Amino acid sequence: MSGTTTDAAHQVALTDAARDKVHQLLTQEGRDDLKLRIAVQPGGCSGLIYQLFFDERSLDGDAIVDFDGVQVVVDQMSVPYLSGSTIGFEDTIEKQGFTIDNPNAQGSCACGDSFS
Repeated sequence: MSGTTTDAAHQVALTDAARDKVHQLLTQEGRDDLKLRIAVQPGGCSGLIYQLFFDERSLDGDAIVDFDGVQVVVDQMSVPYLSGSTIGFEDTIEKQGFTIDNPNAQGSCACGDSFS
């Protein structure tokens, strides 16, 4: 980790299924230097949208938690919005992909990608 990263932890959880999927994706890419970053940004029909992506950067104020080799990073501005959230992964006929269960979301829109 670089010197610009704090040792602060965040309160975001990663399910075993999501951790295993991230491991699988990183192995396929042949990368072991990427972290799973989750952030909240203005936008969407309810005011805020989630950003979930692989990132090689470390930013000032990042909170990082390691889940058996998968580093989950949250920027300091997003930490309060995401505290208590769980990142999961579903692989069913109805839905495939990462999910975010956020108890702080007061309302969401029909698309499920935006919340307030």
